[in-house]
Amino acid sequence: MAFDADGVKLARRGLLTGGGALGLAGVLAACGADGAQSDDASGGPWSFTDDTDDTVRLDAAPSSIVAFTGMAAALHDFGITPKGVFGPTVDQNGAPTTQAGNLPVEELTIIGNTWGEFDIEAYVSLDPQVLMTHYYVDPTSLWYVPEESTEEITAFAPPLLLAADDGANTLDDVIARHAELAESLGADLDSEENTAAKERYDAAVETLRTAVADNPVTVLACSGAPEYFYASNPVKSNDLRLFTELGVDLVVPDNPDEDGGAGGYFESLSWENADKYLADVLLLDAREVALQPDGLAEFPTWNALPAVQAGQIVGWHSEPIYSYASSAANIEALAEAIANARRLS
Repeated sequence: MAFDADGVKLARRGLLTGGGALGLAGVLAACGADGAQSDDASGGPWSFTDDTDDTVRLDAAPSSIVAFTGMAAALHDFGITPKGVFGPTVDQNGAPTTQAGNLPVEELTIIGNTWGEFDIEAYVSLDPQVLMTHYYVDPTSLWYVPEESTEEITAFAPPLLLAADDGANTLDDVIARHAELAESLGADLDSEENTAAKERYDAAVETLRTAVADNPVTVLACSGAPEYFYASNPVKSNDLRLFTELGVDLVVPDNPDEDGGAGGYFESLSWENADKYLADVLLLDAREVALQPDGLAEFPTWNALPAVQAGQIVGWHSEPIYSYASSAANIEALAEAIANARRLS
């Protein structure tokens, strides 16, 4: 799935095309911030302490949740579906993006679909009781909530934040926190579906561990854009940290970008230098924001990479959906790619 990302540099906080915050004028004056009503059957008070150590307290479990798309997708997998979402939800054809996962996108109110979009009027119309999103290292930066509008947006409902990256957490840790949140909202983690998903995830982890031990090949996590080839830094991503713990030999770039909001998440390479880090397997960013193999085929240096010539490429959901159901398949795919790869150097 090629994506027209001309001029886009894949910094962790600037991955998608820009857009203005919508619906700002007049909304704050016309609407109040009260709205903590719930249809929760238990009828009791609800609280949850997020990863910033702030506790959100309501009279009952919230029934009107607005969440970042990836967070909403994880909650949906566990059995809780927010009313509204913001973030990359649908593609140009209206189909769910990779980050939307299994969400019933046609049934949701999409507050914003690209970086910088957040329709405050649509948000307020949902009478939100809680705003849920991630943060990366900095707990004051709400993922996909426009910085210039954060104060206005959070006046309507308390924010609840989970750390997609606290500098040390792994995929296991982040999924577990989403499971805790879903359970607090009423999800049955012992249901047949959730139990099966957890068992499949655990099996996938062990399959990857075995594949790496049996065939210790080198893997480069990477992403492609028209101007740059990005070598991702496994130290900076919760899923790559888990894969490293399981024994995957991931290339660590020696000069990660630190300026311009990049935060050391990757090293940007000109296409002339795309062969700086050779690997047996390429773990390629599968999001719509990144170029896919068909789009990358126009770059001679891509075609010359040994892993490309050998067909040893596997999709990488570099912003995972933090549920056992969605993450299991991704780990299985990596395990299969490693198990079947041959050493190229």
